[in-house]
Amino acid sequence: MKLKDLEVFVVAPPAPGWGGRYWIFTKLTTDDGITGYGECYASSVGPKAMTAVIEDVFNRHMAGTNPENIEMMFRRAYSSGFTQRPDLTVMGAFSGLEIACWDIIGKARNRPVWAMLGGMMNERIRSYTYLYPLPGQDMTEFWINPDMAADSAAEMVRLGFTAVKFDPAGPYTLRGGHMPAQSDISRSVAFCDKIRQAVGDKADLLFGTHGQFSTGGAIRLGQALEPYSPLWFEEPIPPDNVNEMAKVARAVRIPIATGERLTTKAEFATVLRSGAATILQPALGRSGGIWETKKIAALAEVYNAQMAPHLYAGPVEWAANIHLAASIPNLLLAETIQTGGDFHMKLIKNSITWENGDIIPPTGPGLGIEFDEDVARAHPFTGAGLHLEMQEAPCNYAKGNAFEGGAPSVKR
Repeated sequence: MKLKDLEVFVVAPPAPGWGGRYWIFTKLTTDDGITGYGECYASSVGPKAMTAVIEDVFNRHMAGTNPENIEMMFRRAYSSGFTQRPDLTVMGAFSGLEIACWDIIGKARNRPVWAMLGGMMNERIRSYTYLYPLPGQDMTEFWINPDMAADSAAEMVRLGFTAVKFDPAGPYTLRGGHMPAQSDISRSVAFCDKIRQAVGDKADLLFGTHGQFSTGGAIRLGQALEPYSPLWFEEPIPPDNVNEMAKVARAVRIPIATGERLTTKAEFATVLRSGAATILQPALGRSGGIWETKKIAALAEVYNAQMAPHLYAGPVEWAANIHLAASIPNLLLAETIQTGGDFHMKLIKNSITWENGDIIPPTGPGLGIEFDEDVARAHPFTGAGLHLEMQEAPCNYAKGNAFEGGAPSVKR
């Protein structure tokens, strides 16, 4: 069994586009006709350039290789160009290809991926979702309105969720860590207060920031949120400065979570050694794939840290997250898009089950999903933007700030 062919799908989810502007899927086919699907998480280059990188990584390091040789192919890609260090774009490309290899291996053995990762540890996987606008709620007002967020949170709890995430403190600016405006802090407190009133002790609050604050600014905000006991304070400063994040962790009585923008065990090990975070959020389409992230989970065990696989992408990365989550002892949560996401589910023919707040790991071979290529081809991405983008304008201390929660309002 050798890897023979590669096809890449760049798919645009219909508006409102929960999960980003586009998703990049890989399809690998072996010389004996077995196919596997993977997904590369958002990259810092556009989809055309990323497709070229995916093709180069496949042709250079994987074509003609037995898909079982995950470790060898990882070392080839990781060491590419005499580097032997994390490279976000190359490892993102490899991650999507590696996930497809696991799908092939499972299909060849007629076993689910989790069975080859140590077996079933978690028969039900506790899930969480971002808060999204309910039908009838204004799509622009929602992101700055704590009452609307509280209504959405109450509805998610009614559906069965026991944790909800929100990120009302904007803006997300490319200028690096900034001091939050007092209005951002006040709005964040109001969100926590209203949502806590709406859900009581039936759900954990997950506060996201996406690495936008200075060290001092993160501490100010985090301390203001402490009375509402969030389960985590996510990526409070830019993710590459773990020593400064560790200062936040020591100053704030909320667990720090980070990891969606990190790749490979090298970067996650630095987080663990520094004490910067006790909750790791790898995105398997970026972190190095399933096998590398299994190693990250093992490292986390040593530090008594927990895993919460990140998802702001499509359903194939979600499936990979689920198989990892099913196999590890230190699982905290796994992210979903709502209860699976309408278009997500359509793209995989409803082949993953979400039930009363939990994800049920698939038992079919490989990833256990049915990828619908016809649906993928019917929704090509034709825009010019990246999967997610930051703004150039700085924090506005006079008029306040807003962020649309990952829902791009600009034309695709």
